[in-house]
Amino acid sequence: MTMQIAHSGPLTSSDEKARAREALARDNLRTEPKAVRIAIITIAITFLTVFVVLPLVVVFAHALSKGIAAYLSGLAEPEALAAIKLTLIVAAISVGLNLVFGLVAAWAIAKFDFPGKTFLITLIDLPFSVSPVISGLVFVLLFGAQGYFGSWLRDHDIQILFAVPGIALATTFVTFPFVARALIPLMQEQGTQEEEAAVSLGASGLQTFFRVTLPNIKWGVLYGVLLCNARAMGEFGAVSVVSGHIRGETNTMPLLVEILYNEYQFVAAFAIASLLAMLALITLIAKTVLERHLDEGEDASDH
Repeated sequence: MTMQIAHSGPLTSSDEKARAREALARDNLRTEPKAVRIAIITIAITFLTVFVVLPLVVVFAHALSKGIAAYLSGLAEPEALAAIKLTLIVAAISVGLNLVFGLVAAWAIAKFDFPGKTFLITLIDLPFSVSPVISGLVFVLLFGAQGYFGSWLRDHDIQILFAVPGIALATTFVTFPFVARALIPLMQEQGTQEEEAAVSLGASGLQTFFRVTLPNIKWGVLYGVLLCNARAMGEFGAVSVVSGHIRGETNTMPLLVEILYNEYQFVAAFAIASLLAMLALITLIAKTVLERHLDEGEDASDH
């Protein structure tokens, strides 16, 4: 019994010292005076209120300024319905393509070493550094009437620009980093041990992916798809260049908002803008939930 007491004493002292160090570290993080902390928090809340909350309130206030009937009437206009439909179609196409690309790119970068790996990562980040307008102009130079493929497309009666394919291509380009960038660090952190174990037990490549890799990254996939979809529905610059602004045919929701506002149809413009605002709010809530699942997954993997 005496030996047990002698052995447990140093452990207890060590735990107390560790807790004391943690408490000291927390105190060191709060060295600012209380007035300074209050001022910093006030500035942050004020900034968010002015630049985030207030614009959202103004959008919904203007959309409902003439009553719910006028609001619903603005959304029920043929042009509005066509814009909503086109936005959903383009978002579905771009998210689907980017999901496939993101999974393949993340799998290649996280699981394999190959020449040009750094260059591939740089290319994935390219849409973040290039203006969306420039991205749209690239497709005009490629597929326009005077573009590189313009004459061939015209001879074969294929319409890319000023049609759904061009809008989908431009949207896909500006949104393709989101899924890949959400998955690459997650898959790198998980390593290759589980996949190697599955292969050693006789699993094929596809079986390993669908039964081991994909379940481990499912929340990261949903997170990337969520961000990609939000950006696809709200994209303006690249789509504006390649759409041609054909009313009822190639105007997405952001483009139609600009057109209606310039024509002083404020209720209709803000009604459609409110749909985009609601999408942003839903995205924010879903993003918070997915981040919590991702954090829980990281904590479970640490243990």
